[in-house]
Amino acid sequence: MSDYEYMSGFGSFFSSEDKRCPNSLPIGQNSPQICPYGLYAEQLSGTAFTAPRKENLRSWLYRIRPSVMHEPFLPFAGKTGLCTDLNTRPPNPNQMRWKPFDIPLNDRINFVEGLHTVCGSDDIHCNNGIAIHVYLCTISMEKTAFYNSDGDFLIVPQKGVLEITTEFGKLKVKPNEICVIPQGIRYSVNITEPSRGYILEVYNNHFQLPDLGPIGANGLANPRDFKTPVAWFEDNEKEFQIISKYQGQLFTATQSHSPFDVVAWHGNYVPYKYDLSNFMVINSVSFDHCDPSIFTVLTCPSLRAGTAVADFVIFPPRWAVQEHTFRPPYYHRKILLLKLHFHKPFDSLE
Repeated sequence: MSDYEYMSGFGSFFSSEDKRCPNSLPIGQNSPQICPYGLYAEQLSGTAFTAPRKENLRSWLYRIRPSVMHEPFLPFAGKTGLCTDLNTRPPNPNQMRWKPFDIPLNDRINFVEGLHTVCGSDDIHCNNGIAIHVYLCTISMEKTAFYNSDGDFLIVPQKGVLEITTEFGKLKVKPNEICVIPQGIRYSVNITEPSRGYILEVYNNHFQLPDLGPIGANGLANPRDFKTPVAWFEDNEKEFQIISKYQGQLFTATQSHSPFDVVAWHGNYVPYKYDLSNFMVINSVSFDHCDPSIFTVLTCPSLRAGTAVADFVIFPPRWAVQEHTFRPPYYHRKILLLKLHFHKPFDSLE
């Protein structure tokens, strides 16, 4: 049996319990006076309690020890390439792209230490805007867990497989796959080779599937192809380091047990992954190019109807059979909701 098992669906209500502890999910209520196996019930909210039902995100976790059992958080003293003052950078209206980032093969750097900000916009303190990072790591996160208090991470591996242990279970994410770790969920990243990839961070909202409109009921990224891990736990009393990203800064606390001690859970606020090869491409078969929004995998909507804070768009292999049409897609200019400010790690922008 594989170490990685998943449930299918996007935005669904899931429930899962580790097979080693059958009947560990309470029946008929969320917080009984005594939970099965003496577990502790905790709710993890991804929205306000009073958010509309169709938007409300939350999960109930049943764990061996309360997650608040840790020492006070202190400023992180390790390496970091995160930038929190992007709005103080001078603007630059030129077109830019970044070169591949070199992996520091001679350094021992884990996923968190290898985070480097490329660009971003708006105010992290007001939960508004986005940031784009790269990660470069050469070692696994040993006895270390990370969570982001600022927003969701959409992680795009470019080199190397990520073996991600979360409070909800385990994900294995390969190049040509993506994963989303929502705000507040703790996880640890293991690798088997030096690894590199990109991260889109959103502060305002959570990622959603785009509306299909006249396309109909099916197409683009289909909900059934998204995978959420089944429950898995470890019970040990070894010291763990918990790293928190809070208002752009890193903080660290120690605790005397693993944070991955959730025996069972249910809810719709979950981590998930998606194989980009399952994307159903829609394209023109007569003339001209479709607008690039037709290639949207996930979107993070803003308060302005029809306008996203950020879209994750791919251009996969596909047939292009238009008649009397210039083959490369058209160049276009647009008014952006967000103005990006660029940070220059490793002088990699040109």
